[in-house]
Amino acid sequence: MSPGKILVSNKKGIYLLKFRGDVRMTLCGTLNRHIETIFGSKDVRRVAVDMFDAEGLDSTTLGLVAKLGLYCRKHYGFDIEVFCKDPSILRTLESMSFHEIFDIFSQLPQINTGTELSEIGVETQSEEAARKQVIEAHRILMALSARNQHEFQDLIEVLESNG
Repeated sequence: MSPGKILVSNKKGIYLLKFRGDVRMTLCGTLNRHIETIFGSKDVRRVAVDMFDAEGLDSTTLGLVAKLGLYCRKHYGFDIEVFCKDPSILRTLESMSFHEIFDIFSQLPQINTGTELSEIGVETQSEEAARKQVIEAHRILMALSARNQHEFQDLIEVLESNG
């Protein structure tokens, strides 16, 4: 798998996050910082996550994407759009109940080629900050379904006991 990258754009309140390669916890400080930027914006009209070039996404990444989706639904009144063609990632999204909070598409819409994507740099964070972020992401996943609750309960307990 190729190393993960996160590319972003914002054009008139239309936010796009594009995942490339293997997006893992090491990029989650970066992803969370960008999500917080979106939360602080007043002009948010649409949010899309393009996973077409993603080769893998770990559960922490998925938890942060769920955080974004839940926030957009509650505060902006719309579901984020997720574009993904990888059968394995699609199965993961479905099994974790993401179809209930996202509009998931297996084809990309016509994209305005004038939209420039820029890579967001990797933000280093302390081990404690990373641990807290992993806990937060997994708590969000646990809230999506009973299956997720069962799946991640032990991990949360271990992470919290090591704090």
